[in-house]
Amino acid sequence: MTAYMDHKNLANEVIDTARAQEIADGVHRVLERVSTAESKAGREAGSVKLLAATKTRDVGEIMAAIDAGVRMIGENRPQEVTAKAEGLLGQCAQRGLTLGAAADDTAAGNAEGEHIPFHLIGQLQSNKIGKVLPVVDTIESVDSVELAEKISRRAVARDITVGVLLEVNESGEASKSGCDPAHAIRIAQKIGTLDGLELQGLMTIGAHVDDEATIRKCFAHLRRTRDLILESKTPGTGHCLELSMGMTGDMELAIAEGSTIVRVGTAIFGERAFI
Repeated sequence: MTAYMDHKNLANEVIDTARAQEIADGVHRVLERVSTAESKAGREAGSVKLLAATKTRDVGEIMAAIDAGVRMIGENRPQEVTAKAEGLLGQCAQRGLTLGAAADDTAAGNAEGEHIPFHLIGQLQSNKIGKVLPVVDTIESVDSVELAEKISRRAVARDITVGVLLEVNESGEASKSGCDPAHAIRIAQKIGTLDGLELQGLMTIGAHVDDEATIRKCFAHLRRTRDLILESKTPGTGHCLELSMGMTGDMELAIAEGSTIVRVGTAIFGERAFI
């Protein structure tokens, strides 16, 4: 178990008014940043989706973000998905919302309401696949054909389709996960052939440097890679549209280079008390 989970009850559903307002203010500031960046880049309003990165945040904090306008959430660790799932599902249901893969379970009952996509944005070990599939509808951290094949087998066994994004290590930093950019097109094309998966796009983490040109170069390369995958018209790649790139510190640069999903935690929730 992750150490901080011994010190914080991630299933907690109740936060005070001041904390809820703090989170709401953070959401509104980030949405304004996204809107301004879209306009500056000459992009259509609403073309970039805000994903709230909810690592170490409890159910009450996450619901405060959803109440303030967040319409996509992402967890880094499978353990947190498991710890928060029941509370999030219940709280969303009370608001007439569906969450993650649970929307498929309620479809037969003609459940209505806005859907909140639930993504896994952190590394996934193969022995945790079964824990996240009942909850998340998209896994952004698929970095190899081998991992994709394991997810595919689990998805087929459950008779479901799981959205995946191929994670690419555009910066080349050893501390970051993701496949080699030189192999990304081949891996994406292979993923597109796997049953039970839908290749929805690509993901990367921006270079950890102060040079804007270097950061933008990585984002621009991911966009060109996505475009080449689409242009190849390889079966199974037609929905490879998303570019999940940009976080609190570099979202404007990512949006300028074509990001469709920005993953933001600190600017919404504040600095984390735990790593």
